Amino acid sequence: MNRTARIIGLGHHVPARKVGNAEIEESLGLEAGWIEGRTGIRSRFWAEPGDTLSGLAAKAGEMALEAAGIDRKVVGLLLLATSTPDHLLPPSAPLVAHRLGLENAGGIDLAGACAGFIYALTFADGFVRLHNKPAIVIAANILSRRINPAERASAVLFADAAGAVVLAPSGDPCHGILGTALASDGSAYGLIQIPAGGSNRPFKQDMDIVDTRMTIADGREVFAKAVEMMSRCSTEALAAAGLSAPDVTRFVPHQANARILNAVGKSLGIEAERIVKTIAEYGNSSAATISLSLSVAHSANPFRPGENLLLAAAGAGLTGGALVVGF
Repeated sequence: MNRTARIIGLGHHVPARKVGNAEIEESLGLEAGWIEGRTGIRSRFWAEPGDTLSGLAAKAGEMALEAAGIDRKVVGLLLLATSTPDHLLPPSAPLVAHRLGLENAGGIDLAGACAGFIYALTFADGFVRLHNKPAIVIAANILSRRINPAERASAVLFADAAGAVVLAPSGDPCHGILGTALASDGSAYGLIQIPAGGSNRPFKQDMDIVDTRMTIADGREVFAKAVEMMSRCSTEALAAAGLSAPDVTRFVPHQANARILNAVGKSLGIEAERIVKTIAEYGNSSAATISLSLSVAHSANPFRPGENLLLAAAGAGLTGGALVVGF
C-alpha cells in the first residue's frame, strides 16, 4: 500500500497582549497609517513577561491534538519549528512533547527561520509515510524579544504566535504532500540576521545588546528575493504535483508582508479571494505564520476533503520552499 499523511488536526495560539500600530508608530515617530500602508499589518500579539516559547507551542499543540482526537501514545514525532527556543540548549521540543503527554514521541527543534514550517511539514510527512505513525508539527516564535525597537524595518513587522498540525497515516493518494520544492540562497546569508549569540560571535560581558537583536540589512532586496523564491518554488511544487494554479483551492503563503504575498499571488495567477491572509491581525511570526493561518482559516471556513492547498515561504538564510498539500 502506498501510504500518505493526512492532516487530521489544526491548532493555534497567540499571547494575550494585542499591540496596535499606533503604539509602535508613536515610539518610532512615524505618522499614523505608516505601518499598515507599507506592510498590511494593523495589529500583532506580543508575549507578556510570563509567556514562554514552549508554553505557546504547547497550547497550539493541545488544540491540534484535541481536534485530531487520537491516542497520544501513538504519536511518534514532534517537530518544533522555531528561531526563538526557550534556551540555546537544550532543544525545546522534548519539553513541549512532555507537556502534551506524548510519551512515545521523539522531539527536535528545527531552525528554518520563516521557512521552518515548510521544512518541518516535509520531514513529518515523510516520517508518517515511512513509519505508519502520527506526527505533530508545531511552529512557534516569540520575536518581540528579538526586535531592535529602534530599527524600523524589523520593529514594525514581527509578532509572537504558534500554530500546529497533526498528521496521521492514510491510504488515500490525494492526502498529504503532493508536490514539493525547496530552495536556499546562501549568497544572501546576511540580509536578515541576529549578529551575535552563535558560536561565530558568542555572548561576552561588554557586548552591545543591539547585536543580539534582529536586523534587516536591505528591505528591498529581501522583498525581491522572497517574491522570486516563493514564486519559483510554488511553480515547481505545482508541477511536481501535476497541477497548475487553477487547481489550487487556497494559497496559504508565509505572512511576511502583504505586498510580498500579493506579488507572489499575482505572479502565480492566483486571485486575492483564494489567498489566505492573517497578516493584518497577527503580523509576521516567521515560521508560525503558515500553521497559524491554516488553523485560523479552518476555524472560519473549514477545509473540505479534496481541497488542494499551496503553501510557500522564504526567509532568512535565505531558505524557502513550497508544498502542495491535499486535504
